[in-house]
Amino acid sequence: MKTVLVTLAEGFEEIEAITVIDILRRAGAEVTVAGLTEGTITASRQTKHIPDCLLEEVKDKDFDLVYLPGGLPGATHLQNSETVKAILKRHSKNEKLVSAICAAPNVLGHAGILDGKTFTCNPAEKAKIVAGNYVESRLEVDGKIVTGKSAGTTMELAFKLVELLYGKEKVTEVNAGVHAKI
Repeated sequence: MKTVLVTLAEGFEEIEAITVIDILRRAGAEVTVAGLTEGTITASRQTKHIPDCLLEEVKDKDFDLVYLPGGLPGATHLQNSETVKAILKRHSKNEKLVSAICAAPNVLGHAGILDGKTFTCNPAEKAKIVAGNYVESRLEVDGKIVTGKSAGTTMELAFKLVELLYGKEKVTEVNAGVHAKI
């Protein structure tokens, strides 16, 4: 079974988190949703979410994929977390998948793992990213780094992550249950 870490911070974008969690769980991944802070986390549209655990509890565990949803100020909180940056650096160094969407690729840049990499993000955020080569695309895969543009590209990103973890046959299988246009 593939393992995935999704980190939530106050102000995360609901679509970008919940959609990816849902699609990866449908594919059979063991998804751990870890909160940057204890207790209920309020998302950008004021919905309330209860993570499986605190990020500190799983910070030393290795995952097949680490995924960061965007949203503001959620992505800023992730960027300011030394724990998040350490996890990203370790997983990138170990050639594990790392993914971020919308404003969250900025976190990857500040963690130093976009150097020499091509990425996409919300166009409003591109000037804030300190490394890498921005491209105007919905989805970008550069080695083990997968980035998405915005909430509107989340389903496409989720299925790409399923493909990278499990292969195209699993994408077809999961898509049959949700009937997404991919």
